[in-house]
Amino acid sequence: MVKVLSTKKEWDELYDSGAKIAVDFFAEWCGPCKFISPYFAELSEKYPDITFVKIDVDSDELGPVAEELGISAMPTFKVFHKKKQVSELVGASKDKLKDLVDSLHSHE
Repeated sequence: MVKVLSTKKEWDELYDSGAKIAVDFFAEWCGPCKFISPYFAELSEKYPDITFVKIDVDSDELGPVAEELGISAMPTFKVFHKKKQVSELVGASKDKLKDLVDSLHSHE
């Protein structure tokens, strides 16, 4: 399951938990974002140890979070563990997205 975050508080609590997190930074107007979104949801079912979330970069509340994290193109996927970024992917490649999530899954 993928949760669409709507507040900075939600992001801060999740990030501060140190959990394994896969984040899809998207925009409603972004065609490639719409293309890859169902696959991101599919991966969320295969990796129950990872929390999958989406952040709308145009959101008034979460736009600044995306900016702080250096998001400049959509879609951008970032994976975090223990409050550190593990890796990132810019673009809508299914193979590369699976590799990104695999790297987080096996991260200690």
